[in-house]
Parts: sequence; structure tokens; C-alpha cells
Amino acid sequence: MKKYILLFALMLASVAGFAKDIKTVVVTTTPQMHCANCENKIKGNLRFEKGVKKIDTSIPDQTITIQYDADKTTPVKLLQGFTKFGYSARVVEKGEKVKKNEKEVCDNM
Repeated sequence: MKKYILLFALMLASVAGFAKDIKTVVVTTTPQMHCANCENKIKGNLRFEKGVKKIDTSIPDQTITIQYDADKTTPVKLLQGFTKFGYSARVVEKGEKVKKNEKEVCDNM
């Protein structure tokens, strides 16, 4: 019985060693998102960035929530990735409400 308990404990320890450090960052972009085409452009391009696990967009909130593997990337690298497809991005502070720029025109329609 002790042999099985020891084996189980070793298996748990090895699984813990392989656990990923998944973190979340919320960003907003310039230009802002206006339509489904904007969302698709961001999701379609950002998914190729190393370490990205999940991307959720919100046009009403003007935010992109990115879950990523912190062992493979950082928020700074993710922000730099937006420039590859014509956007700039910045981290949204906790509790911050992003104002929509009503004068901006959508180039993705």
C-alpha cells in the first residue's frame, strides 16, 4: 500500500512540474474595434502569437481579453504583436472604462 501511495505522490509532483502558468491581460486598440470584421482581424492574427491560449473581444467595452502562457510570452510581447497587423495596443487598467472614439471610421468593412 505504501508503495502505491509513494507512486501516486510522485505522479502528482511530476504533473505539478508540467503545470502551465496561464495569465490574463486586457487590452484596447487603436484603431478601435467597430464591427465583426475588426474582431475577426484581431483574433485571426493574434492567435498566431506564441503562447496565446484564448482571445475574447468586446466591441461595446472596446477590450480584448487574452489568456496566455506566461512561460512562453509576456504582455509586452503580446502588445508588440498587434503592430504586425496594423494596430497599436495598450493594457487596460483595472476598473478603467475605455471611451469609444466616435470620429474614427472602420477600415475593415
